[in-house]
Amino acid sequence: MKISVITASYNSEATIGTTIESFLGQTHPDKEMLVVDGASGDSTLKIVESFGSRDIRVISEPDKGVYDAMNKGLRLYTGAAVGFLNSDDTFHDSTVLAAIATALQDADIVYGDLNMVTDHRTKALVRAWRGGHFRRNSFQLGWVPPHPTFYMRREVAQKVGDHDLSYVTTADYDYMLRALALNDFRVTYLPRVIADFQMGGISTSGWRVTLRGNLECLRSRQEHLNAPFIDAAFFLRFIRRIFQLR
Repeated sequence: MKISVITASYNSEATIGTTIESFLGQTHPDKEMLVVDGASGDSTLKIVESFGSRDIRVISEPDKGVYDAMNKGLRLYTGAAVGFLNSDDTFHDSTVLAAIATALQDADIVYGDLNMVTDHRTKALVRAWRGGHFRRNSFQLGWVPPHPTFYMRREVAQKVGDHDLSYVTTADYDYMLRALALNDFRVTYLPRVIADFQMGGISTSGWRVTLRGNLECLRSRQEHLNAPFIDAAFFLRFIRRIFQLR
């Protein structure tokens, strides 16, 4: 099974080399990385091209942000399944894509665990996000799988469609909610770390962003799950994050 990995980038020269190395080091042979760049002004493209790999494709043009780039990738990937790896993150080890490909033989959606680290040199752990099993009421209980561990068959991506760009920081949450809670796809949780997420991006840059993200997630639940003005998940998401801290 060919696995496509979409990497959205913009002025990522400090980190994208490490991201690509972790992709090229995967033991699963049938893979591609699609780098969707937002017309970077630094050396990002030169670094990508320096690898000279036939497993990497790149497009570079102005976009409307990371979720717009992800949507472009969803229209261009060629694999039987697809997932996302941020341009400052890495796969946790060399066997991740092989494990995902195996799990997707009997599933439509696969996700796992995420380590949130200070940097990729020390891998100092800040937060251990463990996916856990999905159930029908999981989103109402403040649950969501880590997006960098979320892989889906082409049929899922085609049915769910694009990320909703009206969500500034949590379009990935809304996407996964629509994929999981509004459909009957076969879902498998892999109890292993899939990716190492480097802290400091838009989704981890302070309490104001966290609050805004929680309000956006609430809007998604209101739209798709008929959540009330304020629901239990609004508070449970904060509590889950606290218990993930290390």
